[in-house]
Amino acid sequence: MKIIIAPDSFKGCMRSPDVCEAFKKGLAREIPDAEIISIPMADGGEGTVEAAVAATGGSLKKVTVSGPLGKKVKAQFGILGKSKTAIMEMASASGIELLKREELNPLKASTYGTGELINAIIRDGFREIIIGIGGSATVDGGAGMAQALGYNLLDKKGDEIQHGGAGLLNLKKILSCNANPLLSKVKIRVACDVKNPLLGRNGAAKIFGPQKGASPHMVEQLEKALSNYSKILKSSAFLKSTDNPGDGAAGGLGTGLRAFCNSTFVSGAELMIELSEMKKHLKTADFIITGEGCTDSQTSSGKLCSVIAQTARKAKVPVILISGALKGNTEKFNDVFDAVFSISAGPCSLDEAILSAKKNIVLTARNIARLIRN
Repeated sequence: MKIIIAPDSFKGCMRSPDVCEAFKKGLAREIPDAEIISIPMADGGEGTVEAAVAATGGSLKKVTVSGPLGKKVKAQFGILGKSKTAIMEMASASGIELLKREELNPLKASTYGTGELINAIIRDGFREIIIGIGGSATVDGGAGMAQALGYNLLDKKGDEIQHGGAGLLNLKKILSCNANPLLSKVKIRVACDVKNPLLGRNGAAKIFGPQKGASPHMVEQLEKALSNYSKILKSSAFLKSTDNPGDGAAGGLGTGLRAFCNSTFVSGAELMIELSEMKKHLKTADFIITGEGCTDSQTSSGKLCSVIAQTARKAKVPVILISGALKGNTEKFNDVFDAVFSISAGPCSLDEAILSAKKNIVLTARNIARLIRN
């Protein structure tokens, strides 16, 4: 019997390589002679680099860059297998997990460190870069990234605007004469499943600003700042529009990546399926087991586990979901997956659930193995 294990991370609890190990431990206890293929997954958010490196037998490299508020942090990027492609997460340099709750302030938080990380990858000779853009602490439209890459974002006096979303209120001109000359030789793909535009009721400020610590007043300031930014980008011929799907992702970093790096957008879930060669493994698989920390109505709307399920069904391989929690109309999950299991062992607090997650995943995997081994 061949079983593929391909979970997302259980966010706030376990990264996908650790989830794979727990799944495998439980399955191997009951079906010791099974061929078990572990494929850690991610969709462009936190854990994408580790999952891609694990899936391709690659390696990691650390770089010192500026964090969201300027303090130096150790960011990392991955090298995919033996290829010349690098993969990075903006969250490693500019992510919300790098700040304490009381430090969150998207008016000041900047993507400057993300630009520094791109520069470091280019200096190391890579000309193909994949960037996951989930988990940001920023709403600066990628302006900080652009400044790190050498673009000049100037106010009416000809001085560089301050870092953070608030600086965009004063933006009057963007110059590209000092931009990193190697950027034109680099192909950048952005792993992103967010479809929001830069502006408006579904835009970066109003939808994602509160998640990054913005008060209602700050949201209005950020919307004005991004609106001015959009106007300057269009009048300077960097972009024709900031309404493309994904322009609002990561606090507008999607816009900046298109404007300053000529980036293309791809589905994070589909990219990981490609990198892991999952379709090849599915040709001879009997089952595939995926998983996530919480399953709700959003799961079937293009989230990673549902994309895996669609891929498995095309290959006529039964797909099983193991979830930390099932919420909402659980009957709809059976339209996506062949079977769905929650690891919850009874009423408990979130902290208790996190502490017992590994044990409960192993137990659930054992029970599933007993059902399918015959």
